[in-house]
Formats: sequence, structure tokens, C-alpha cells
Amino acid sequence: MRARDRSYGACRPTPVPPGPGGCRPTRLRCGAFRRRGDPVRRTPHPIRVRRVYDEPLRSDGSRVLVDRLWPRGVSREGAHLDEWLKQVAPSPELRTWYGHVPERFEEFTARYRRELDDPQSAEALQHLRELASAGPLTLLTATKDPAISEAAVLARILRGNG
Repeated sequence: MRARDRSYGACRPTPVPPGPGGCRPTRLRCGAFRRRGDPVRRTPHPIRVRRVYDEPLRSDGSRVLVDRLWPRGVSREGAHLDEWLKQVAPSPELRTWYGHVPERFEEFTARYRRELDDPQSAEALQHLRELASAGPLTLLTATKDPAISEAAVLARILRGNG
């Protein structure tokens, strides 16, 4: 293997014909597309973070609830879930400490990532990776601001962004 190929790992670029407007995206061996300067995504399928209360979209793919507690006011049928993966949720102690205070999100992320090293959580995270590699994945949460939720942390991990 040549040195320049090693830096891409499993996502080595291969040429593709120009797209609309003459843009030439790079097709990666793992199936993802990227333009020059874009970060390499680890999965070719989109990973979304949405509220469980939002209406399902056709583009959602696998819908997985990643909260430890069942959301209030949502029936099992009304949630339109494929799975409820409690094992990947933060511990009750961490959830209580965090309280969705935006100033604590960075520290919450660091603590939550350490919790994900637990064997049971790691197994659930691996299951999410398999779902993400099979097709579009939507991580669902009941929090009011999904951008500062455990689902957002999981999405960043699954995308390979941190």
C-alpha cells in the first residue's frame, strides 16, 4: 500500500464523473461522497437527530429512541419506532447532573463518552453503527433541544466527528 493511500483508511478516493454544474465530488471507497476540504464521514448514510414528538419522515430510515425513559404522552404505536435502545442512554446520575443546561454540555459529552466504554453500552453503540452502515438512521430523543442531547453526542460519534 502506498503511503498516500494509507491516510484514507477504508475511504480511499476514486474518480467519478463531474456532477451538475461541473462540480466533481470525490467518491470514497466506503461509498460516501465528499468535496475537497469536507471532513470524511465514516458512514455513507445520513444520521439524523430528531425529537420523538416530530412526525416521522420517509427519509428517516431506522428510527431508534436513545432515551432511558419512555417519553411522556407518546404511545408505543404513535412513536413509530424501530427500536428503543435504553442501553446506550446516559446513566440516571449523569442525566440528573446535566439537566440539559447548555453550559454543561461539553462536560456532559466527556462524561457520557466515558460511560459508553462500559461493555453493555459499547455493545449497543456497535449495534447503532451497524444500523447506520445499513441505511439512514434517525436517533430520537424527547428533549426539547436535540442539539444538546445524548442523541447529538451519539450522532457525532457515529459520523466519526468526535
